[in-house]
Amino acid sequence: MILLGRVLGAFGVRGELKLESFTEPKSAIFHYQPWTLRDAQGRERTLAQARGRETAKGLVATFPGIDDRDSAEALRGTEVYAPRSALPPPPPGEYYWVDLEGLRVVNLEGVDFGTVSHLFSTGSNDVLVARGDRERMIPFLEPDYVRSVDFEAGLVTVDWDADF
Repeated sequence: MILLGRVLGAFGVRGELKLESFTEPKSAIFHYQPWTLRDAQGRERTLAQARGRETAKGLVATFPGIDDRDSAEALRGTEVYAPRSALPPPPPGEYYWVDLEGLRVVNLEGVDFGTVSHLFSTGSNDVLVARGDRERMIPFLEPDYVRSVDFEAGLVTVDWDADF
């Protein structure tokens, strides 16, 4: 299962929800249904036929059966997942972040930085987080800092000083 987004809370009084989407473009999240919704306690349920639109304040969604503010607010923090099979293969030279997680990270001198813990976006660029003897945050900029990603070898090679 791939994490696609998260419910941020209610939008208005008619049961609409503010939805954070990790897809690109943001509205593409609606193409990968049915979803599995997972709440903070780990309970899951399947949801199909969610609809949404982009607004100046972000992505707004409508879920079947959610028709008032209280019901929408109760879903705050719920994570939205879809099976990997629902996603198209990434174009050549692009990656799903989840595919990078767990790969070993080494620099050009062969220093082992550990494994890819996760990635996050800063708005200006993405950042790869490697955890080993310590945590390192490396801008995910190819070829400046990320020199290669080799899925067969399970390895990400970076141009990054071991002391930084």
